Order: sequence, then C-alpha cells, then structure tokens
Amino acid sequence: MRKLLFAITAFSLGFTQAWAQGNVVDQIIKEANDNSMLEQLAYELLDKNGPRLVGTPQMQNAHEWAVNRYNGWGISARNEQWGEWRGWERGITHVDLIEPRVKTLEAMQLAWSPPTNGIVDAEVTVIPNVQNESEFKNWLKTVKGKFVMIDMAQLSGRPDYNWEKWGTKESIEKMEADRRDAMRAWGERIRNTGYNSRELPGVLEEAGAAGILISNWSRGFGVNKIFGARTKSIPTIDIGLEDYGTLFRMVEYGDVPKIRVEVTNKDHGTVPTYNTMAEIKSAVNPDQYVMLSAHFDSWDGGTGATDNGTGTIIMMEAMRILKKVYPNPKRTILVGHWGSEEQGLNGSSSFVEDHPEVVKGLQALFNQDNGTGRVVNISGQGFLHAYEFINRWLEPVPRSISNEINTNFPGAPGGGGSDYASFVAAGAPGFSLSSLSWDYGTYTWHTNRDTYDKVVFDDVRNNVILTAILVYMACEDPEFFPRDKAELGTNPRTGQPREWPSPRKPTRKGGND
Repeated sequence: MRKLLFAITAFSLGFTQAWAQGNVVDQIIKEANDNSMLEQLAYELLDKNGPRLVGTPQMQNAHEWAVNRYNGWGISARNEQWGEWRGWERGITHVDLIEPRVKTLEAMQLAWSPPTNGIVDAEVTVIPNVQNESEFKNWLKTVKGKFVMIDMAQLSGRPDYNWEKWGTKESIEKMEADRRDAMRAWGERIRNTGYNSRELPGVLEEAGAAGILISNWSRGFGVNKIFGARTKSIPTIDIGLEDYGTLFRMVEYGDVPKIRVEVTNKDHGTVPTYNTMAEIKSAVNPDQYVMLSAHFDSWDGGTGATDNGTGTIIMMEAMRILKKVYPNPKRTILVGHWGSEEQGLNGSSSFVEDHPEVVKGLQALFNQDNGTGRVVNISGQGFLHAYEFINRWLEPVPRSISNEINTNFPGAPGGGGSDYASFVAAGAPGFSLSSLSWDYGTYTWHTNRDTYDKVVFDDVRNNVILTAILVYMACEDPEFFPRDKAELGTNPRTGQPREWPSPRKPTRKGGND
C-alpha cells in the first residue's frame, strides 16, 4: 500500500510539474503572438534612435532608452560602465560631381572620419600604376588638395547570383576571369607603392591630400560596407559603386573630374562606455543565472537593424514576456546588452572579467546576433553534456520552430564572432542561437542597407518564443549545467591538439589609435 501511495504521489507531482511547465510555455507563446511589442521596440530603437556606434550620443541615448523600457515593465535595469571610447557624432556627408557634369553622388563618411571644415571643391585622382616606391613618392607630390581614390572600380555592379540567372556560360566565365585579373592587377598596383591599403590613407594625408575616397562593395546591388576611417585630419568617404566607377573611369580616360564635398561631424572627446543589464531576481537560487545576450552597438552605415537590432529586441521582448508570465524564476534571469562588440567583444569580455560570480553561477547563456532570420543552428560549444541539457530545454518548444533547428553536439567552442564566446572562453556555457541567412553577409552585415525594412518580424517573433522557453526551462531544470569539456581532437592544419580558447583582454579605452 505504501509503495502504491508513493507511486501515486510521484506520478501526481510529475503530472503537476508537467502541467505547470506546459501552462507557462502556453502563456509565453500566447503573449508573444497576441501582444507583441516587437514592431514598436524596433521603431524606437532603429528609426527613432538610429545607429549605435560605440562612443556616440546615439549609443548613450539607446542605453538610457533600454533602462527606461525595462523599468516600465517592472524589471530592474542599469547601465554599467566597462570602459571609455572616443566620442564622435556623425553629421552630413554631401558630395557632388561638378565637372565635367553635375550629379549628386551616393556618399557616406566612415565612422570617426574628420570633417572637411566647410565646403571643399577639389579634383579627383586615382592611385597610379607605378613600377616602384620611388615613382610613387614622386607622384605623391601631385596630390596636395586632391581627393584620392584608393580602391579598384568594380567591373560590374551585378552580384554573382544575377550573372548566374541571366548570363551565358561564356559570359559568366569571362566576367569571373576578368574580375580575377583586375583584382590581381590592382593588388600589384598597391604593392608597387611600397605601402599596403591600411597604410595608404595616412601616407596620402601626410602628402596633403584633401581626402580619401573608397568603395567597399558588399557584392550585392547598391550595398557597401561602412567601417572606420584611418585618417586624422582629412575625411575618408565611401562612394557608392556606380558613382565610384564613374569617377574612376573619368580619371582613367584622362578627364579631370572635380567634386564639391561637405562633411560635418562632432568630436566629443573621451566618453564612458556601458553595458545595459537587466534582471529578474530569483528568491530560490539568486546566485545562479540564466542569461539572455545580444550586443547593443552597431556600425553606423545603416541603423544596425539586423546587426544587432533584431538580437536586441528579441532579448528585450523575451524579458518582458518572462516578467509577465514567470515573475518568480528559480534562477536569476539576467540580460546583457553589450557595448563595443564590433571592436572585439569588449563589453561582454569586460563583464566576464568584472563578474566572476556570474560566470561561476551561470546555468546557461543564450546569445543572438547574426541577422533577422529564424534560428536554425545551435551548437553545444564543446561542452560534454550539452546534448542532454539543450535537448531537454528544447522539448516544449513548438515543433514548427524546433523542427527547423539543427543541433551539433558537443560541437566546438567558438573563439570569437559574437559575445557568447566571451563566456565560453571562461569555461561557462554560452550558446549561439544562429539564424537563417536572408543574405545577411551580403546585404545587411555592416552595410549602408542594414535598416528597419530588412527585419522579418515573423522570424524574429519565433526567436522570441524560442528564447523565452529556453530561458524558462533552464531556470526550472533541477540540475546545474556541468562544465565538463569534450575532447576537441586534432587540428588538421597543424597536427596539434585543439585547445580551448583563452579569455580575451578587453580594450577598455579605445578609438584614438
């Protein structure tokens, strides 16, 4: 009789626990679908605030906005300083071709570019095809007051998929061969100057050039990547592929194009940099943590919509939902919106360095970064027991979401790429929720087209449901995630055993080198 009562009690407890879990999961799904705030959060973050380059007022405004949003949901939040960076604020970039004809050009100053100090009219020239460094130094005497083009003009602005769709086999092969030859010739042209492409802007600046013109094509229609300037006193400007090609051909055919340029921006000196942290404290296991993770900063060619506005709003929406349907978690739920990921995971690696107690008590971290698509890959990151834990946490996720997810166990530890790697390097279980491409690498990753209109909200909503359920299940799991590491095997390139990545040292003061 006693055994029967024990069995009935155990069954009843198990049923009650399963029912409770199912109830919370159902509430997560319902809230995500019926009362979503994703579009509003995206508008406020991307359209209203704009890009979030480290050290800019827009980044600081976004930190304050996030804290206010969390506080409005009854979630404790703070901005936690991790370092300092060069403060800079983008102004306008206006470039007109004024000779031999008139046209307004597609142009954008690079991050941290110096301004023009007014409107400048100047000729345009191109790095010459010299035989050696001596010839190049003689040519340098001619660049004073001119804008210098330092990139090759593309032979075609059509991406490869467009050629493959419409071109003949012969024309495709010819284009590929011509492009290889042109790139090889341009590489030789740069080498013959005696400098590399990273050094040339400084050399031209010292020689008195009025500015640097580049075109960093992202291999898609109308898309360029926008990074940072390497000049200290003259502007560096990215010109759209079509307009860059026009200027380049004018010079190559012996004409003398002239442009009118105005670049404005503000230097704010050295400013503090932050991570935004928010938490739902546990009364049961307050010193054990389940973390949501997404970098908050972006490059500023667009508005940082898919890199990483989508990751940001996924984590904010998941926190909002969890606070509403699961306000008393069995482990503390903590979210990190990291600063300066784009310059080397600086915000998250600083947090790891500053908070060993969180690293020690981390049950799991779920990071989302690479674009707007639905999550399709989860790796165990080299943790020996990832298989049993992650599969257990995935169990209640709707099949319409989980069936698309490929898992890789135990996987290999990520050495970089996004902020989960900062935790993995410290031996803590951090996992990347890796998403479907939507041509992320070509069209939105670090480009001038990474904007609100590229967000696929249906996929983002699925990712919110997935993330919230994973966090809930990791909080409820009676077991603490063990830190055992899998054997990583041999590196085929070196023949040596693979090693676990080491924690990186964050750059806590940057932007002035």
